[in-house]
Amino acid sequence: MQSIPSADNAFYHPDAEHIAHNRRGFWIAALFEIVGLLLFVGLFNLLFDRIGDGLDGFPLIFLGLLMSLVPAVLWLGFFYQMDRLEPEPKQKLIGVFVLGALVTAAIAIPFLKNFVAIDSWLYNSFASQLVGGILLVGFVQEAVVYFVVRYGILADPEFDERVDGVIYAIAAGLGMATVLNFNYVLDHGGVDLGIGSVRVVITALAHASFAGILGYFIGQARFEKTPPYYLPAGLTLAALLNGIFFLLEDRVTAAGLSVNPWNGLLLALVVSGVCLAAVFWLVNRSNEETLRVAAQQRQVDAAMQPSGMQPAQPAIPSPEPAPVLEANDDGSPDNSPSEKGEG
Repeated sequence: MQSIPSADNAFYHPDAEHIAHNRRGFWIAALFEIVGLLLFVGLFNLLFDRIGDGLDGFPLIFLGLLMSLVPAVLWLGFFYQMDRLEPEPKQKLIGVFVLGALVTAAIAIPFLKNFVAIDSWLYNSFASQLVGGILLVGFVQEAVVYFVVRYGILADPEFDERVDGVIYAIAAGLGMATVLNFNYVLDHGGVDLGIGSVRVVITALAHASFAGILGYFIGQARFEKTPPYYLPAGLTLAALLNGIFFLLEDRVTAAGLSVNPWNGLLLALVVSGVCLAAVFWLVNRSNEETLRVAAQQRQVDAAMQPSGMQPAQPAIPSPEPAPVLEANDDGSPDNSPSEKGEG
């Protein structure tokens, strides 16, 4: 894995206060996103539960595809409403979302489905699902998030705050989740809109959560000195959570021959809440440390050069006095050599 340019060799050097800026609107938007997704599920299961009756073919597929876009649309809407003081450029955030979707569709899904034929053996046993879910599915999907952020936005001057790693990683994760939901709808020729809405939300919450954790590691590596294993450790943690979550989600939603997606939704809510709280705490702790170190450095600088004192000026040597010539009796200069001179 190629290392991220750190604060020592960065493309540009934002000041400490800017790096540690606390984007309060971002965290509020994340909470609103979770509430909005719950309302979305409630609408399709309580009020609009009959909307898909009698539909099949293209109309049902089209509704399923539109439904898959809801998490990303809600996220962008809430984020820009809550973060109006200093929002990320819309075109860049949408660009990362689209890039995450394109890389997932062009590389991740073909690799997993066609090259390693993941569906033919992943669910054969608990061990295959655990190992395959982590070492293959988890790493491939989280690698998509890493490479999209690393090569899609990291060098941009807009990536100038620690929390930007979390923001852009979530955008990439939602792009991937949207394509995964598209793929599910197309593979099944459309879905029941009630159960489908639950599945859409589970996928979006899970991938946004794991991407947020990886984004924290990316932001840290961008603005702090980190050891060589730091980013691989962040990617491994995200992949591990990815594989374990979908293994558990498959277990809790299966109830004999029937499927209970509500258990999976509850699991996704718990996991996303824990991940959001953990990332919030980690980012705040790192920001406080950055500001503390910056304040200490300012104190050191002030102590080294007290206010009101001007730096010492270099001494300028004065010219040597001209030699005094004695006069002869007739008044002409005496040019005879002196006792300490020649002669």
